[in-house]
Amino acid sequence: MALEQAKRLRERVARKSWGENVLMALDTVRANKLRSALTLVSITVAVTTLIAVVAMLMGLDRNIQESIQSYGVNTAFFAHLSGGVRLGRLSKEERMRKPLSYDDFLAVQEACTACRNVTVSIFPVDIASARRQEHEVVGLDFRGATGEFFSVYANAVVKEGRPFTESENQHRLEEVVLGEDLAKGLFPDSDPIGKSVIVDGHPFQVIGVFEKPKGGLMGPDNADNRAVVPYWTFRKVYPLADMHGIRIEAYPGMLAQAIDQSRVALRRSRRLTYAQKDNFGYDTADSIIESFHQIVGMVALAVMVIASVGLMIGGVGVMNIMLVSVTERTREIGVRKAIGARRRDIIWQFLIEAMVLTAIGGLAGVLLGFLISFLIHALVPSLPTFVPVWAVALSISVATSVGLFFGIYPAVKAARLDPVEALRYE
Repeated sequence: MALEQAKRLRERVARKSWGENVLMALDTVRANKLRSALTLVSITVAVTTLIAVVAMLMGLDRNIQESIQSYGVNTAFFAHLSGGVRLGRLSKEERMRKPLSYDDFLAVQEACTACRNVTVSIFPVDIASARRQEHEVVGLDFRGATGEFFSVYANAVVKEGRPFTESENQHRLEEVVLGEDLAKGLFPDSDPIGKSVIVDGHPFQVIGVFEKPKGGLMGPDNADNRAVVPYWTFRKVYPLADMHGIRIEAYPGMLAQAIDQSRVALRRSRRLTYAQKDNFGYDTADSIIESFHQIVGMVALAVMVIASVGLMIGGVGVMNIMLVSVTERTREIGVRKAIGARRRDIIWQFLIEAMVLTAIGGLAGVLLGFLISFLIHALVPSLPTFVPVWAVALSISVATSVGLFFGIYPAVKAARLDPVEALRYE
């Protein structure tokens, strides 16, 4: 019983000692405001940079995932170039590849039994523009597509009017379905349905308007500038165009099987031997997101290295100010030792002071990071910046750890002072 009471008493004394050390550290910071602020500039800047970049990356990651998944999680897109997010130049073999063709689409459509639907898109070589009277929009996502486009693409939802049919595609009718933002840009004050627009110098009748998808891959300023016309109409207007892309929609749970069947069909259609590699590539929502995460990881690593340099500089500054503090408070240390303070009491006094100092710098950096994140979102509404809780906890923890690490030497130096010599110090 007596041992338990003694143990509880020691715990209360320890808690009280910790609380007193924190209060003493705060008093020291208040007494030396300018010196403390200058010491913490590097730590605050490093944490601010970390929080701001994490907020942008997390917001961009959420935006990208929404955008990619809006194409359909059970779909895959085939093109003549290798899949994935590209960072380097194309290889010689990739530059020599011929684009996919309409015959490749027919081969996939016939052979892929695991596919619910297959569509083909054809794209212009140059950047397209649309015009109506005095209104013009440049930088369209312009393509020709078969009627299956509207069922394969999950984000091809027509909110006004209607999609074109496969019959209209076969009859080469000059019709177009516009993206929501493109329709607003060309028809700011009127209903676009039934009206005529000029796309790359060719007139098309507007029969529908897409609903704007979520996410941030729809072009400049997240604008929905799609313009989709029937495939054979596109071929009539652009007889030399040959840049094709094939998108498949698999039955639930059969995406891997659908991709395998499509690859076999494309290899056969493109006359590849067993020993030859695929001269085409494919992407799924998961593969694009994974590639993007690799890029985000490299950016995050670079930011962490830069932030670490700032923290190291800040840590050296903390060590310097703590050594000055030990010198200024030598007599105080002697008095504490003379009335019974142990070495570890002195060590923890200075360690806690260093940790509180850097924690304040970390907290200031977090607040500034939140402010920058808010300003970025206010200036770029299409980027929903997001600061996760783990980033806040990690930033403050690392900042506090810097104080712990760089405060060890000054704290040990203070604890080793001879009390007699310390009391004589003037």
